[in-house]
Amino acid sequence: MDKKELRIKYKEMRSQLGEQEIDDLSMDIANNLLKLPIWEQSFYHIFLSIQKHKEINTEFILHILQGKDKNVVVSKSNFKNNTLEHILLTDSTVLKVNSWGIPEPMDGIPIPEDKIEIVFIPLLAFDHRGNRVGYGKGFYDKFLAKCDPKTLKIGLSFFASEEGINEVLTTDIQLDYCVTPSDIYTFN
Repeated sequence: MDKKELRIKYKEMRSQLGEQEIDDLSMDIANNLLKLPIWEQSFYHIFLSIQKHKEINTEFILHILQGKDKNVVVSKSNFKNNTLEHILLTDSTVLKVNSWGIPEPMDGIPIPEDKIEIVFIPLLAFDHRGNRVGYGKGFYDKFLAKCDPKTLKIGLSFFASEEGINEVLTTDIQLDYCVTPSDIYTFN
């Protein structure tokens, strides 16, 4: 399937999920993440969920990271050039939901991309090769291109992988892992 078809399909599949089901599936994803050998690093980037898009509830992962005393980094979006600014999440970080429904830090300590060791990536769909489909603006591809090549890229999905994704671009950054409520997919 091409990316446009996959976006339609997976947005529809997500729209069928109830609030309790999203929380249960999100908890399963967080528990599966604990099985990965990723917990020795220091800087972890996590997305804050857009509730109206029925994204994975990342609060469960956030609690794991805080419980393990990790440096948690969140982003602030620049819609003029589709880039992200990365901010250290602290007890004093003020979050505000922007006009797109994305919770973002108002300000804080900037963290350069090359310091981030693990990135949890929102997506709509992914395939057996680690290709992914997001919302189509390229925010994460631009961000991941600036990260250290050793940075681990971990997709989070409610659903299993697709056989393949058509129209993969050279600028599309592949995943190292994708974690679903029931499976862990390993790529590369």
